[in-house]
Order: sequence, then C-alpha cells, then structure tokens
Amino acid sequence: MILTGLAFVALVLLGTPLFAVIAASVLLAFSHTDTRLTVVVSEVYRLSEMPVLLAIPLFTFAGYVLAESQAPRRLVRLTNAFLGWMPGGLAAVVLVVCALFTAFTGASGVTIVALGALLFPALTQAGYPERFNLGLITTSGSIGLLFAPSLPLILYSVVAQQLNIGQPVAIGDLFLAGILPGTLIVLLLALYGAWQNRGQAIPTTRFSVREALGAAREAAWEVPLPLIILGGIYSGYFAVSEAAAVTALYVLVVEVFIHREIRLPELPRVMRESMVLVGAILIVLGMSLASTNYLLDAEVPTRLFAFIREHVHGALGFLLLLNLFLLVLGMMLDIFSALVIMVPLILPIAVGYGVHPIHLGIVFLANMEIGYLMPPIGMNLFIASYRFNKPVLTIFRAVLPFVAILVLAVLLITYVPWLSLGLLRH
Repeated sequence: MILTGLAFVALVLLGTPLFAVIAASVLLAFSHTDTRLTVVVSEVYRLSEMPVLLAIPLFTFAGYVLAESQAPRRLVRLTNAFLGWMPGGLAAVVLVVCALFTAFTGASGVTIVALGALLFPALTQAGYPERFNLGLITTSGSIGLLFAPSLPLILYSVVAQQLNIGQPVAIGDLFLAGILPGTLIVLLLALYGAWQNRGQAIPTTRFSVREALGAAREAAWEVPLPLIILGGIYSGYFAVSEAAAVTALYVLVVEVFIHREIRLPELPRVMRESMVLVGAILIVLGMSLASTNYLLDAEVPTRLFAFIREHVHGALGFLLLLNLFLLVLGMMLDIFSALVIMVPLILPIAVGYGVHPIHLGIVFLANMEIGYLMPPIGMNLFIASYRFNKPVLTIFRAVLPFVAILVLAVLLITYVPWLSLGLLRH
C-alpha cells in the first residue's frame, strides 16, 4: 500500500494529469473490494444530475468575457474616482478592482494578466515603491475568492452537498458568508497601503463630483452585476444556476452588442478558453466523487477523526492544526484540486469538532488565498514573474508583508466564526 501511494505521488510529480491519478487510485482501491468498477462511471454521470453545476461554466464564461472587454479599465476609473482621494487610495483601488475581477473570473492568474498592465504603471507613476507594487498586484489577484460568484465557493458547496454531513451548505449561504471575511481581508490590506503612504509625497486624487459621475456613467452597465447576482438570489427571483444564466446573457449583450468591445468572430475563442478551465474542474470533480464514495465506504474519515481526537482536544486546537495543514496544502495543490480531494476528508472531522460546514468553507478558501502566494507551487508568483518580467524570488520577497497580513486575517476569520456566520438567516 505504501509503495502504491509513493507510485501515485511520483506520477503527480512527473506531470500526470490529476484526474488520471485520482481515477487510477480509485479503480485500484475498488478492485480490492466487491464493488463493481462501473461505480466510477456512475459518479461521473451523476454530475449531469446536479442543476447547480450549470453555474460553473456560465459564471466562468461571463468572467472571461469581462476580461476580454474594457470593463477592467472602467472599473479602475470608477473606484479611483470614489476612493482615490484617500491616503493610499490608489492601493485601495487596486484591491477592490482585483477582488471584484477575481470573483467573476474565478482565476487569480487572469486578474494579474488582465489588470497588471493597467495598474502597475499607475502605481509606479503615483510614486509607490516597485516592491510594494509587485506585492500588491500579485496578492490582489487572489483576494476575491470569498466574494460571489467565486467558482471555489460554488465548488465547495457542491462537494459538501454530496457528502451531506452536518448542516446543509447552500451556495446562497456561502455567498453571504464570504462577504464579511472578504471585506476584512480587503480592509486590512488597504490599511497597510495607507500606512505605506505615510510620510511620502505620494499624491492622492482630488475628489471630483464631475469625474465620479462620468466614471459611474461609463461603468453604468457593469455596476449592476453584483446586484443582479446577489439581489436575484436572495429576493427569490433566481436560483443560483438561473442567476448564472442571467449574468452570462447580460455580460454577453453588454460587451458584444452595447459596448461592441468583443467582435462576434472572437466569441468562439473566448468560449474555448473559458471551457478549458471548466472542463478541468468537472473531470477532476467527477473522479473525486468516486474517490469520496470509496473513502466513506472504507470509513477513512471516521478512522482519521478518531486518530486526531486522541491527539487534539477541542475545536480551537483542531482549527489551529487545520490552518497549518491548509497552508501547506495550498503550497502544493491548486485550489480546485485541493477542494475536491481534501474537503471529503476534512469536513467530517470538522463537523465532529462542532465546526459549522460553512465556516469551514470560508476558512479553507481563506487559507488557499495564501497558498497562491507561497512556493513551490504558488501560481500567482509564477504568473506575476512572467507578467512583470521579474525573478520569482523578487516577487516572493515583495509579497511577504502581504502574506503576514493575510495570515492575521485568516486567524481572525478562523477564531471569530461570526464573521462567516453572522449574515446567515438562522
């Protein structure tokens, strides 16, 4: 068994697709039981019976359409008009715009690539140090994962619903749960940006009613998007999948037919690029559901919980251990793989310690945001290195102060459950 595990680890290190490694491990595990191997195919087919999964390709497509348009420039102008007057206001602009953009695209790398060329020169021209600028943009690329309609939020909900352990995990509740923790992260980083501005002759933008109205008028079609998603869901007009369909249609009409910033011949390319990400998520998810079935049948979570219970007493100790584990996990796996592989193992244990499944999801994703910034796999480090033509080590040194702030935020989110659960309807 140990040799088999080492063999699978070696396959991953050699670059074998993750879904193939998971599928091979599941087939091998089931082959040692009386279970027919067709159960793996059945689990993949079961994906088609989940209406909520429609939200993933639709929200992803909407995000990619926004990335290809001039929406990022309009959002930067809008936030700068309303926040640029504050000390460190431009840093706050970067944080807000990147958080919103990552929430819609679901991929922090897209944010860095799409907005880096726009924001880095603006920060440099305003007088911010280069290291701060590199760290800010690289970090900002991942901080939108807690805001709706983030794909990781949706994926966590899907996996948790399939496990059906503890209290229900509705996507709408997760969207609400992420608002306060996500805002806390943005606020702490913005305060650091203002502190960075102390004693320096970094100019701020004078607030102008005329500019604010002009920016709001220019971004008038993009501003309603969060209201359409959250308002539609919580007013009862839309289910999450219906909100995703409305969002995709709205973005398509606005960017292609109203702004005319994306030509019709370009749409197939945008669709293809967005669906590559979706396909990778779904195929790993399908294999992971089969793996989850085996783990539950073999009572692996129960045995793991019993082992941890012997050495860790109380929810506080468990949460601290969980944070350390998730930080290491984030260094090794991308967020989608980490969700579908580890949530089936972690959720039953967390529920055993009395941790609310929705609180666990927010803690999980907050830790994964830090993982984007940590070697050896830290995706944002490599994307920023490529985007700004800087060594990875230079980027890593630049993000270290931001990582320290994110660790503080994660501890607050972990040990103050109200931040995740306070907005939920009880």
